Amino acid sequence: MIVLLVTFTVEKGHEDRALEFIRVMQQKTRQEPGCVKYTGHQSTENPRKFFFYEVYKDEAALEAHRAADYFKQYVTHGLDEIIESRERGLYKIVS
Repeated sequence: MIVLLVTFTVEKGHEDRALEFIRVMQQKTRQEPGCVKYTGHQSTENPRKFFFYEVYKDEAALEAHRAADYFKQYVTHGLDEIIESRERGLYKIVS
């Protein structure tokens, strides 16, 4: 399995729009056959800060997620346009 952690801050005034994109992405991504877990989070201390915790069966499942039409619509042409800063990290589960 592969874990992707994405933390990001949206531009001021775009918090509600980010929440809309996150809700749609959760609903669609959780239906992907290679998705194990996909959860968006919003900071309780700073409403402009968010993170995604994503778990996929393997790299191919992650690549299929990134290639989905809705990823392009809600991330590439959605969240990416309102993000002020972002960090990504790929992890493996310790067993």
